[in-house]
This record gives sequence, C-alpha cells and structure tokens, in this order.
Amino acid sequence: MSEIKKLTADVDVKEYCESYVNFDEVSKLCIEEQEMLGYNWNYPPFDFDVNDIWDSYNKLKIIAFKIDFGPDELEHTFSDRELEYVLKRFERLKGRLMNEIYMLEDENSLGLFLGKCNLCMRCTREVGIPCKMPVKMRYSLESLGAYVDKTVEDIFGYKILYAHDGRLPEYLIFVGGLLYDKK
Repeated sequence: MSEIKKLTADVDVKEYCESYVNFDEVSKLCIEEQEMLGYNWNYPPFDFDVNDIWDSYNKLKIIAFKIDFGPDELEHTFSDRELEYVLKRFERLKGRLMNEIYMLEDENSLGLFLGKCNLCMRCTREVGIPCKMPVKMRYSLESLGAYVDKTVEDIFGYKILYAHDGRLPEYLIFVGGLLYDKK
C-alpha cells in the first residue's frame, strides 16, 4: 500500500439529501447485498424512519479514505484466495480508520460508518440476537439511502473502483461521514 489520503467535504444535509439520497432505491441494493453476504445491524431493514436521522442535523462532513496502491501491488495478479485475503485486510483497516470519525463525535453529532459494519467476526443479526456493540455500531451513508458512488464522483472527482480478474484497482475508497450541527 503506497498511501492513505483523507478527503473531506462539508455539505448541507438538506441539499445532500435532495441530490444523493433515495432510501427506497438504495435500500433494495443493500438488502440484495445482505442476501449474498449476510445480514448486518447497520444495514436495512430498520425499525425506524431514516429521514428522522437526516432531519436531525444541518450539516454532513463526508469523510473518504483513499488508499493508493504501489506499482508492485498493481502489477501482481492474485489468485482468488490471495485477493480475498488482501481485500479482507483492507476491510479490517476500516475499523482503524473509523476511529478518526469516532473522535469527531460529540453529543451534537453522529458518525457514519465506512460501509458495512465489521466490528464483529459475524454479525449477531444473522442469528437474531441484538447487536453486541451498539455503542460503537454506526449506520453508513448507503444504509441511510445515499448514493455513495455518485457522492464520491461529484464531490471528490473519483470513481469507486473494484478489484477484478485477480488485480487490485488503482485505489480503494472507503466513505463515511459525520452528521453534525444537531437541530
């Protein structure tokens, strides 16, 4: 891994929701993903209205961590097993990066996780047990209905890239945020 860059942008929540949030559409994608990858407490369906979260804050700090890969990593072709291992390593890195968001939180703000929660080895939602870490678990932008790909492209000028054919993309981007300026 060559470098991790932190990208941030502060936006008005109401304007962001008008341009980038459609919970009905995005939640369908989240539910399809869960059917493939397993259920998680920070993804829908929820027993609350996500608009209540968006409507509780005036500002959103979008926080993206861009991981640029070095030439050796980009030139290497990984076996399926190797690539799975490498990508899991970056999934674990999300927890450390999330600490930066936790540190920004106070009583008037709410952190948003970098994608699907990975605090536990296996989410207890899969077996119908309450979350083991409700104090640390956060919802993600996409789980609250945001189009993260469009957000990253419009606000930071990058496309979300994925590994394929045994090759790492030029970079990975993990996107989270902080809702703040509570109403």
